[in-house]
Amino acid sequence: MHYLSKITLAAVACLSLSAPLRAEGIFGDGWTLKPAASTLNFQSVKNQSVVESSGFAAYSGKIDPSGKAELRIALDSVDTKVDLRNVRMRFLLFETFQFPEATVTAQIDPAALADLPDLRRKTIDLPYTLSLHGVAQEATAPVVVTYLDPQTIAVSTQRPISVETKNHNLDAGVKKLEEAANVAIVPSASVTFDFIFSADGSGTTAPPAAPAEQPAPSTAALETQGNFNAEECKGRFEILSRTGNIYFRSGSATLDDKSAPLLNSLADIVNRCPDMTVEVSGHTDSDGSAATNQRLSERRAQAVTAYLTGRDVAPDHLVSVGYGEEKPVVPNTSSDNKARNRRIEFAVLD
Repeated sequence: MHYLSKITLAAVACLSLSAPLRAEGIFGDGWTLKPAASTLNFQSVKNQSVVESSGFAAYSGKIDPSGKAELRIALDSVDTKVDLRNVRMRFLLFETFQFPEATVTAQIDPAALADLPDLRRKTIDLPYTLSLHGVAQEATAPVVVTYLDPQTIAVSTQRPISVETKNHNLDAGVKKLEEAANVAIVPSASVTFDFIFSADGSGTTAPPAAPAEQPAPSTAALETQGNFNAEECKGRFEILSRTGNIYFRSGSATLDDKSAPLLNSLADIVNRCPDMTVEVSGHTDSDGSAATNQRLSERRAQAVTAYLTGRDVAPDHLVSVGYGEEKPVVPNTSSDNKARNRRIEFAVLD
């Protein structure tokens, strides 16, 4: 074959390789995130100098043909490499029983990446919206997009993205973490990611791939399957006692409906500690008479045990007791302190 003909054929072959992206636009039939080949991490700082890196085990993502992108993160899958630290993050910071996932959405301009097959690697400023803990926050971050082959691209952070806890109503959760672990925590995190996306189809000859299913939070958590051991049970009940997410009507033992998410999670944990008896204790502030507070604390503890038995927890695994105003966690000197003293706690008796 003539040398020039060989060069011509090689050029045609190269053009054909990039045809799926060029023919249907840069996003083709859409792209799907491949979690097994990707990473999503965040770094936090405690005691001013100790940096801890954590990640998530379950997340999914899509970019549709128009460039609309969505990332869904199962917060129950937070992975700090330490079981009870995971539990603290879930119950005290993210409050996953109420806010099970975070989402990131963005609209990518197809024109901004039209030359990606030629450049192979490009940095773009990407406006996005992070919805976390019930709060949506807009921001812009530089991301690096790398063309690996006609069916695969990588999207990664150019530099860590700072997420401040105050922007998502997480400061109260940070305070709970500090008290639970006896540390000082910087109220922000640095997020990094390296995502691999695969093309959903090749032009018009193949149908778009089905969206990846999002793992249910209850199955995504990195923790012991089945029953917990004694240490795991005791640690979980100590953490649950710090949530402050069990609510009653003022001066009443009637549970508020917004207590249900935490109590449902609690019922699952009690059932996974089958050889233990759990004390459910009620506590009040010092307003009112001691006798009235004693009765109220008893009735509130009983209301919680009744809810749990209604969720298939065996009655002989629970003991309810009221301590009234006898065991404050902080002095009853302010409305905030009094609110903290009005609480339900859980402890393993045997």
